[in-house]
Amino acid sequence: MSTPPLASGPDGPESLRPLLDTVLDALAAGGRARGGPLPAGGPRSVAARVADVLGEVLPDDGDPDALRALVHALAEGAADPADPLCAAHLHCPPLAVATAADLAASALNPSLDSWDQAPAASALEAEVTRALAHEIGLADALVTTGGTESNQLALLLARETHGGSVQLVCGAGAHHSLPRAAWLLGLPDPVVVPTPNGILDPAALHEALTALTGPLLVAATAGTTDAGLIDPLPEIAGLCTAHGARLHIDAAYGGGLAFSDRHREKLAGLEAAHTVTLDLHKLGWQPVAAGLLAVARPRELAVLHHHADYLNADDDTEAGLPDLLDHSLRTTRRPDILKIAVTLKTLGRSGLGALIDQVCAHARAFAALVQDHPGFELYDRPVISTVLFRPVEADDDAVAAIRRRLLYEGRAVLGRARLDGRLWLKATLLNPHTRPDELAQLLKLVEGTTPEGTTPR
Repeated sequence: MSTPPLASGPDGPESLRPLLDTVLDALAAGGRARGGPLPAGGPRSVAARVADVLGEVLPDDGDPDALRALVHALAEGAADPADPLCAAHLHCPPLAVATAADLAASALNPSLDSWDQAPAASALEAEVTRALAHEIGLADALVTTGGTESNQLALLLARETHGGSVQLVCGAGAHHSLPRAAWLLGLPDPVVVPTPNGILDPAALHEALTALTGPLLVAATAGTTDAGLIDPLPEIAGLCTAHGARLHIDAAYGGGLAFSDRHREKLAGLEAAHTVTLDLHKLGWQPVAAGLLAVARPRELAVLHHHADYLNADDDTEAGLPDLLDHSLRTTRRPDILKIAVTLKTLGRSGLGALIDQVCAHARAFAALVQDHPGFELYDRPVISTVLFRPVEADDDAVAAIRRRLLYEGRAVLGRARLDGRLWLKATLLNPHTRPDELAQLLKLVEGTTPEGTTPR
């Protein structure tokens, strides 16, 4: 067997061209075979089809058809976020231009743990992260794998800034990664503040902060995972100032609103935070991963510094080679900033803002369909692009069964959320190309799946 070609180097592009045709053809064929937003049959059926195509994982002799066969299997068994009926999670359909940029990142394969592995990528990252932080009123930012890593870093910076310990105070609707980060970092159990109507209650927060002593970190949310709600950020920021507490805002979902002139005002108060979590693989239409942690005080990042002579020797740093080990807790890191930079430059603020406006408008339109239908109940008007609803006469068991039936039949992907003690179906609308008739189809599918004779509320 001849030595396989490489993706980079002088012959890399020509080696990739026929392989890209294979991949694109397999993606199209797999999507046609799936025929809907996700494969029908449920987990066992999908696993059996994958196992059949995969066969022996490491055969004695290679299979030249493996690329086509496995990409086809992945596409046939995918939950396609570009399908308008795939609307369960904060799982966006990535932009074509961002995906193309991601190919370049994979082909060149820079690693951002030392300048000599990523000269241009490290410079690009420094410029773009700073610009994105300035966009929300902070000073600088780090690239992360997403909201979970960003939230963990935010707690780490708070702990180290306060000499090794800090008390996390968050709402009941805070993302699960925050209490998990407190556990990982050896911090006390979080103080959980009530969230009536799904958002942090300033009066309850004031009461909690008044009763607590020692260094405090308040975590607010701009775009809850369950309902897309935004905490009252200006009031929370004011309470943090009054009580001397540090403020972190998890804007993994809602941070993208900053690109929209129409919706940016919903993020008022974001600039008062010490740290802010952002995720552009949500309302930024990037392939995973594209997270950031923005910081108000870049000097706090010094706690991340680590010396490894083969990566950041003192004499190299003194000679002017940038030290990249204070930009992440990870060592090897791919240049996820490239796809972000390409998207920002290609679409501009107006182009990204238009996408934000479109998905928010889709959510309002879907909520109106729900509200006008006598067989459904709407939780509330959407704040971003998430709509919670349920059949009027269905109990929680029936709501859960409706969702699972649609999943197993491969007809629609809806999420679930529990608010006010009841289970709701969740539609998270992130596809700007969705049409009004497709929104109506989604509601009709749920209506047709509602079991007859369900238990009234």
